[in-house]
Amino acid sequence: MAAKRALVILAKGAEEMETVIPTDVMRRAGINVTVAGLAGKEPVQCSRDVLICPDTSLDEARKAGPYDVVVLPGGNLGAQNLSESPVVKEVLKNQENSGGLIAAICAGPTALLAHEICVGRKVTTHPLAKDKMMTGGHYTYSENRVVKDGNLITSRGPGTSFEFALTIVEATMGAEVAHQVKAPLVLQD
Repeated sequence: MAAKRALVILAKGAEEMETVIPTDVMRRAGINVTVAGLAGKEPVQCSRDVLICPDTSLDEARKAGPYDVVVLPGGNLGAQNLSESPVVKEVLKNQENSGGLIAAICAGPTALLAHEICVGRKVTTHPLAKDKMMTGGHYTYSENRVVKDGNLITSRGPGTSFEFALTIVEATMGAEVAHQVKAPLVLQD
């Protein structure tokens, strides 16, 4: 069986924990994760001024697709940049059309709204992004910390990053692998 592959799209203003924690947890599970810079290969300034160096540019990463999961971190500016990108729209449309998994956290799901991805699904967001996400009534909203609806996983914010990441692992690698990855992380149940 070929290794599972994930694409994490990193935009300026992304939330650091929502980028690094899912990337780390997926890699612990044996998923081949590519962190792709929306604007290129240069280090990306995140929401709390942490610089993250992408593995490659989104343009290059697209050529290496398809991916089993595409992940959108949150952060207000990061989500806005994802929402305004025609390249992100194309990646998400291709992922949705192929039935691939899409995962977005915090304000990241607002990019789904902007690009009309997974319309009609149940979602969650950071509480401050709820009103924006519900504009137009395209989604059903949940207050749950992580929501999985078909091939869509959404989550609420930095504090739910581990649960979000483990849900991605379970969806791509199975419950046993998710449990094996979770145990040494010493997370609360």
